[in-house]
Amino acid sequence: MLTLLIIAVTAIVSWLAFQKPRLAERLILYPPAVKRGQVERLLTHGFIHADLSHLFFNMLTLFFFGRLTERVVEGLAGPITFIFFYISAIIVAILPSYLRHRDDSRYRSLGASGAVAAMLFAAILIDPWMMIFIPSPVPGILYGIGYVAWSWWADRNSMDGVNHNAHLSGAIYGVLFMLVMNPAVGRHFLAALASPHF
Repeated sequence: MLTLLIIAVTAIVSWLAFQKPRLAERLILYPPAVKRGQVERLLTHGFIHADLSHLFFNMLTLFFFGRLTERVVEGLAGPITFIFFYISAIIVAILPSYLRHRDDSRYRSLGASGAVAAMLFAAILIDPWMMIFIPSPVPGILYGIGYVAWSWWADRNSMDGVNHNAHLSGAIYGVLFMLVMNPAVGRHFLAALASPHF
């Protein structure tokens, strides 16, 4: 239910921001504004998107992988922990980008991609052999390796306007959060990795 609630809130806020550019400007991550004290932008940028396709892709990914992560996190530590996980993932995933661009008045970033990457990689840790369709089925662990490699390369070489650094930071945070929350998740991952299922 919490994953669906997050999707609903994000969709509503994003839709309002589509209709009201001034709202989008107020919520987007803009380093000079953060330096002036609007630190909430480190969170609010995760609830707006560039366009409908950006919103749809992020929320569809969250729908498929957030529910598994929610179920496991709630079972281990309760629903408040899952909400904390998602909100903190938005912030942690953007921090490296913010610090890199904190003096860049032209820089802006928006979208839930960093937090969604955290949910996705938490799900891979839970079930490394689950199939991810892109559109052909690929085991989660292989997708994860490719995703990290691509994000690392693209962050340094791509000029496509996508915040690949937030994707990478979110993925790392998702894994670390799960391991710190309950180290047994790491043992479960290794055992599952040794027992492939397709």
